[in-house]
Amino acid sequence: MENTLSIIPLGGVEEIGLNSTLFEYSDDMLIVDAGLMFPEEDMLGVDFVIPDYSYVLDNREKVRGIIITHGHEDHTGALPFLLKELISKGGTEEDFPVYGTPLTLGLIRNKLVEHRLESVRLIPVKPRDVIKLGVFNVEFVRVTHSIVDGVGLCIYTPFGRVVHTGDFKLDPTPVDGQLMDLHKFTEYGEKGTLLLLSDSTNAEKGGFTFSEKEVRRAFEDIFSKTKGRIILATFASNIHRIQQAIDVAEMFGRKVILCGRSIVANSQIALDLGYLKIPDNTWLRLEDLKKLMDNEVVIITTGSQGEPMSVLSRIATGEHKTIEIKDGDTVILSSKIIPGNERSIGKIINHLCRRGAHVFYEKVSEIHVSGHASKEELKLMLNMVKPRYFMPIHGEYRHLSYHAVLAEKTGIAHENIFMLENGDILEVTDSGVGKNGRVTAGRMFIDGKGMGDVEDMVLRDRRRLAHDGIVIVLVTIEKLTGKILSGPDIISRGFVFEDASPEVINDVRELVSKTLGGLEREVISDSSLLKAKIRNVLKKYLRNTMERKPMIMPIIVEV
Repeated sequence: MENTLSIIPLGGVEEIGLNSTLFEYSDDMLIVDAGLMFPEEDMLGVDFVIPDYSYVLDNREKVRGIIITHGHEDHTGALPFLLKELISKGGTEEDFPVYGTPLTLGLIRNKLVEHRLESVRLIPVKPRDVIKLGVFNVEFVRVTHSIVDGVGLCIYTPFGRVVHTGDFKLDPTPVDGQLMDLHKFTEYGEKGTLLLLSDSTNAEKGGFTFSEKEVRRAFEDIFSKTKGRIILATFASNIHRIQQAIDVAEMFGRKVILCGRSIVANSQIALDLGYLKIPDNTWLRLEDLKKLMDNEVVIITTGSQGEPMSVLSRIATGEHKTIEIKDGDTVILSSKIIPGNERSIGKIINHLCRRGAHVFYEKVSEIHVSGHASKEELKLMLNMVKPRYFMPIHGEYRHLSYHAVLAEKTGIAHENIFMLENGDILEVTDSGVGKNGRVTAGRMFIDGKGMGDVEDMVLRDRRRLAHDGIVIVLVTIEKLTGKILSGPDIISRGFVFEDASPEVINDVRELVSKTLGGLEREVISDSSLLKAKIRNVLKKYLRNTMERKPMIMPIIVEV
C-alpha cells in the first residue's frame, strides 16, 4: 500500500475554540492541541464542550505525543479528559507525553493535578528545539500572541514540511520583548513548504492588529484621570495584560491586589517561571484592601465575560464578601467580548453602573487588542512560508473562507486550498494532496467532571423542560389485582403554577382518572402500557386545549 500522511482536524475549523488537529502516518500519530469551547445558549447545564476523540481512542497505540502550542483554554482545556480516556483504555500516564513551553506546561500542570493526573510526563521545550515523535520531527518556532510563550510548529514529514502557525499576530513591540521568529518562517519558504495550516480567527479584519503595548496607553490614560479604586478584569492566562496593569499601577503609586483563584494561581506560576515581574511591596493580599486609600488600589480579577460565579459578577451583584462597589470606582473590562456573551456582559455592566461605577469596555475605550493576525499579517505569513498547499484553521467557516480568498491573492492555486470540516481527512501521498474520507468527529459535552454522559438527547430534554416544563402523574396500584389504591396526583413544574391554576390541574386529574377507569385490568397491571396510555392521552389533551407540549412523566408505584 502507498504510505499516506493524514491531517485530520477534530475541532477548530467550524467554530472558535475546540482546536485540535491530528497528524497520522502509518503507525505514528501526533496530536496538536486539545482545546475546549464554552457552551452556546441552548446547551443548558453544560459547563464546556470538547472534541469527540473516538478516533484517537480507537488508535491510542499510535499516539507518540501531544503538543500544545500555547496556554489558552481553547487549546488546552480538553487535555485532562483526553488523557484520562487514553489511560482508562489500557495505557499508562507515561505513554502519552505532553510537550510545550514552560509557561504552557505550568498552566497545564494545575489542570492535571485537579484531575489526579500528576504522573503524566510534561516535557518542556523552547523555540528552535527539535523533537522526534515516531516518523515526525517537530521544530518549535516562537510566535507573538496574547499569551506569553506561544509557538508555531514545523512538522517534518516523509512528504515534506508542514507548518502550523498556532495562534499568532505580528507584534513588533511585544511586552516581553520576545519577537516572532520571522527568520524561521522565511527559511521554511525558501527551502520549500508542502502545506501551511494558519490561524484564521481575524481573517475578516483588514489591516494589521495593534500591538499589545497599545493597551498600556489606554491604561495610562485611565489611571491618570482616576481618583478612586480601579478594578480591572481580564483573562487569567493573559500574563502580558496583567504585567502591563502592574507596571502602570506602579507608575501611579498604586498597590495591586489579585483576586480570584485562577488569576492568583496563573500569576504565581508566571512569577515563579520569570514571565511576570512584580516589584516588592506592590502585590498585596485582599485582606490589606481596607488599609489602603481608594487612590492606592488596583484590583485585578477575572469575569470579563460575565461568568455567573466569577469574582467580577459577585462584585457587580453585591455578593462578594470583601469588595463592594461604591461611587467613584472605575471598572475596566480588558478583553474581547466573545460572541454569545454579549447579554451576560451587558448585565454585569448595568449592575456596575447602577452601583455607581464608571465602566470602560471594548466598545467605549481602547482597552483591548486582539491576539490574532489580521488580513495583511495573514498575507505576509503566506508570502513568507510560500506553501504549495494551504489549509486555513482556527475559525468559523466564514473565517476560513475569507482566509482562502487571501491565499489565492498571494498566488496559491484555488485547487491547492482545502477547506475542511471537523473529521475530514486531508491525505498527502506521492500522487498529491486531497480530501479523502472522514473519521468520527463531533462534540462531547462536559457537565461537572463527567465526560460523555450528556448526549444530544439529554440536551433536548433539558430544552423541553426549559421551554415547556414537566407534568408528573403519580399513581399507586395493587400489583396482584391492578386496583388503583391512590392517585392520580398531579405535580407541575415549569408548566403552570399549581396554586394559581388549580382548574388546569383539576382538569388533568379528572382526565387521568377517567382514563384509568376505562382501562382493562391487563393494561392497568402492566406499568409500561399504563405509562404509555397516560402519556398519550395527556399529550393530545394539552396540545389541543392549551397548545403546549410539556414533558409528561407518569410514575407508577406498585405495592
